[in-house]
Amino acid sequence: MKASLASGRLLSEFDYPLPAELIAQRPPARRGDSRLMHLPVDGAPRHLQFGDLPGLLRPGDLVVLNDTRVIPARIRFEHRGRDAEILLLEPSGGRDTWECLVRPGKRALPGVRLQLHFGLWADVIGQSSDGRRRLQFSPPGRLDQLLPEIGEMPLPPYIKERLEDPDRYQTVVAREPGSAAAPTAGLHFTEEMLVTLAAAEVARTEVTLCVGLDTFQPVRAEDLDDHRMHSEAYTIPAGARAAIDACRARGGRVVAVGTTVARALESAAAGRAAGSPSPDAGRTEIFIRPGHLFREVDLLLTNFHLPKSTLLVMVAAFSGRARILAAYREAVRERYRFFSFGDAMLLEPEAPGGERRN
Repeated sequence: MKASLASGRLLSEFDYPLPAELIAQRPPARRGDSRLMHLPVDGAPRHLQFGDLPGLLRPGDLVVLNDTRVIPARIRFEHRGRDAEILLLEPSGGRDTWECLVRPGKRALPGVRLQLHFGLWADVIGQSSDGRRRLQFSPPGRLDQLLPEIGEMPLPPYIKERLEDPDRYQTVVAREPGSAAAPTAGLHFTEEMLVTLAAAEVARTEVTLCVGLDTFQPVRAEDLDDHRMHSEAYTIPAGARAAIDACRARGGRVVAVGTTVARALESAAAGRAAGSPSPDAGRTEIFIRPGHLFREVDLLLTNFHLPKSTLLVMVAAFSGRARILAAYREAVRERYRFFSFGDAMLLEPEAPGGERRN
């Protein structure tokens, strides 16, 4: 048998039944009014409220958030008499050139010009094998000017309801524009929670990872070795690196708020291990799955993820596939709310004591 077909290497091993009514269609009435499942190293899951988080952390711990800001990246328009849309993914070679998804794609082949709104045009100048299009917007600067007016928050396809307040799809630390989706674990935090954590001597810092195409793409390979991640840009500023080093020096734990933060931190750790001269910035294609040796993340705060997704595979790599799937089954029984606007989990690693491998 191929090594890649061993336990935990097949996509079908990361599935679970989920009633559709548990998929959260809107954020809670007040930011932070979410439930929190705590999955300790051993023992049964604990059913708490997100407001209980400070009591689960220790003085000297470090909470790391993603400060990326979601842009209104979905542009709806009409093309040749049919409804169409563009999803901006990331700039590509200048502020007026973007990597995008276009639907319907068969009408957006290279050489086609798309007429959008208020004198804005998009020329299809390239197409990749995975279906992305490269668009050149004109006249220069017009997209930046119009996007706040013509763009919409790019909510995931499983959310069918209109978002009343776009700010609820931004975290309270959102600063760096560029993401096509929110780092949703950070949506639970309020300014009051950040003050409470500081009072409890829990430190905080921010990194940036621009959430991109993989958020919208299903895994199509049954053998996980055959899946290739798209790259995403990340930055760990010097201040964040200093905060992480200080946390290590005092014996604290690094708490990654969301899989995007975990992805950034583990990518930087892999770069350092490989001798990269600048591991704290760049692009990452890392696919974290069972067998990954976590070097940076001691605790992981995250939402509940889609079946058969790379994010579910990542949290299973952190806390153990059997433990995660059992916790998800219990979350279904306990009627937790799932996915982007849903409830949260605080995960401890499968290895006792959160062992870090250097």
